[in-house]
Amino acid sequence: MHNKKVIVAGATGMLGSQIVKELLKQGAEVTAMVRASSNRNGLSKMGVKNFVIGDMMDAPSLRQALSAKHGFDVIVASAAGYTRRKKGDSALTDTIGYQNLVDAAKAAGIPRFVLISILESDKAHSVPHFYNKFRIEKYLQEKKQPYIALRPGAFLDQTPDYIIKKITKGILPTFLTGTYGIIYTPQLARYTALAAVALPDTELNTSIDVGWDKPVNDKVLATAFAGILQKKIEVKPVIPPFVLKYILPVVARFNDNVKDMYEMIKWIDTGVYISKNPQRQKELFGELPTVEESVFEYCRDKKLI
Repeated sequence: MHNKKVIVAGATGMLGSQIVKELLKQGAEVTAMVRASSNRNGLSKMGVKNFVIGDMMDAPSLRQALSAKHGFDVIVASAAGYTRRKKGDSALTDTIGYQNLVDAAKAAGIPRFVLISILESDKAHSVPHFYNKFRIEKYLQEKKQPYIALRPGAFLDQTPDYIIKKITKGILPTFLTGTYGIIYTPQLARYTALAAVALPDTELNTSIDVGWDKPVNDKVLATAFAGILQKKIEVKPVIPPFVLKYILPVVARFNDNVKDMYEMIKWIDTGVYISKNPQRQKELFGELPTVEESVFEYCRDKKLI
């Protein structure tokens, strides 16, 4: 067990709350950084006793939340502004907000910053919310803030989870047509907790790809779900091909969110969104989850089996 003091930014989010759960399992003393308007009930029921108020777009609040007086050993950052999950969220959280967070962590002398980045984000120049993660990795380096950046692929369970609504009817809805790296968020949460409290300091100032034992596409996922659920699974695109080819490019000219999504789909479908070093993940975290194991875990968690 690890009794390190860990503060989590983004703790009320889908991924953040799972990271908190895994940190508690590891024996960490968890503090959740929340906005004043955030609902803390879920975290409190989970066993979180310590809360601090901090807003990533409010630098003074971050300096107070992360102050050296708290003695934090690690900060974990899983917040994502581009999802616009809450009022006031925006892409600025992923740029200015994260810079504010890095500055506050550096000022407080926190010896480890665990960032949830994105697979191959350094190559995703055309995808704003991907490339912004790489910019923060670079900012951590520039500020000499010790860090570990985990780079997951696509989430099997998005927010909202679009699979659960269709899979029981024998339909696997998919956004992507190519082959890509993927992860299930509870798996990412486990890796994040280990990166926070268990990895040695020799792994600092580096990025680590995390995901399954092989990339997937719609056929691979459909086969896995069919095997676990023992039923025929039909693949259906969430965005019809005609819309993707002709409508989205036009709408993207006038809507930044649509442009980001359109550029993301195009970039991922080029085949570059794949881990280049799965062996390193294996060495640090153990055997990589297989497609079948991961889909089984998802189906079990969602009470589909």
